[in-house]
Parts: sequence; structure tokens; C-alpha cells
Amino acid sequence: MGRNSDSRQRMVEAARQLIRERGYHGTALSDVVSRSAAPRGSVYYHFPEGKGQMAAEAAARHAQDQVEVINRAGDSASSAEDLVGTYFDLAREGMVGSNYQRGCAIAPLVIEASEESEGLHDASRRSFSAMVDGMAFQLIVHGVGNADARELAHAVMAGVEGAMVTSRALRSPQPFDAMRVALTDRARSLTAGARTPS
Repeated sequence: MGRNSDSRQRMVEAARQLIRERGYHGTALSDVVSRSAAPRGSVYYHFPEGKGQMAAEAAARHAQDQVEVINRAGDSASSAEDLVGTYFDLAREGMVGSNYQRGCAIAPLVIEASEESEGLHDASRRSFSAMVDGMAFQLIVHGVGNADARELAHAVMAGVEGAMVTSRALRSPQPFDAMRVALTDRARSLTAGARTPS
């Protein structure tokens, strides 16, 4: 049972990395098996619904990973501005460190697979919602009002996703740097009043 579970988790992680690098249509089940070193016949044992099921679980894994990143950034941040800046810095480092090869594991499901499966649409919606919720929570912890925190969380997620695409195209971190400046300024403005002595 433990071995089967380990094999399944390796396949989900391999699918996540491959989708980040190649997109949904560019990821073949044979590549997932090869990268995960899973038994060749195990794909449909673990994922009876096929590639779509595996991709949905990879998106959920990616969202869980990002929420953990957000929470760690929140734990170490001194302010909402610091939280937003740290999250952009980590995304930037990941992109540059992958030599502009690794994007998001969720976005390809929206762009490439929306016509293929309602399940993939639901998986991408749930995954992005979890990330927005996680960022909004941490912004509230750091002094941003509830409505403003949700608005800024959406902007941060959209900013990081857009920066991933343009950064890969330009092979430059400049899109991350530009969005960082704009959204840390916004975070600062939303908490300035709360820090001002009365």
C-alpha cells in the first residue's frame, strides 16, 4: 500500500513538473512514467480517468505548494509590503533558476484543456482560488482590510502569472521586477493609514 501510494505521488509530482515545463498537451503519460520511474502499467491503476485526472491532481499539488510558500513568506514578513515583495522574489528566483523553462502547473489547464474537460476547469478554479485565499489571509494578518486584501491577493496572483509568461518569452526577470514595484507600492498604501499614529 505504501509503495503504491509513493508511486502515485511520484507520478503526480512528475506530471506537475512536466506541465510547468511543456504545458498540458506537451505532457505525455509516457513522459510522466519515465520521469517518475513508476511501473509502466501503473498509470491507469492509479488514474483510471487518465491524463485529465492526473493533471487535476497535479494542479491541486501545485496550489498546495504555493499556499505553503505564501504561508512561509507570511511568517517571515514584517509587513504586507514585505509579504508581497517576498512572494514576487521567490517566483522570480524560481523562473531564473529554471533558465526560464518552468511556469505554472495550473495555467496550461485553463489555456489548453478548457474545452476538454469540465473537471479540469473545476480543478484550475479551485487551485487558483486556494492561492488567492491563502494570500488574502496573510495580507489580513499583516494589516490589510478584508475587501482590500482580497483585491490585492487577486492582483498579486494575476501579476505573478503574467510575469511568468512574459518573463519566459523575454528571457528576462524584468516583468517580475516591474510587477513587484507596482504591487508592493499598493500594499504599502493599503496599510499606511493603519501605521500612522493618531
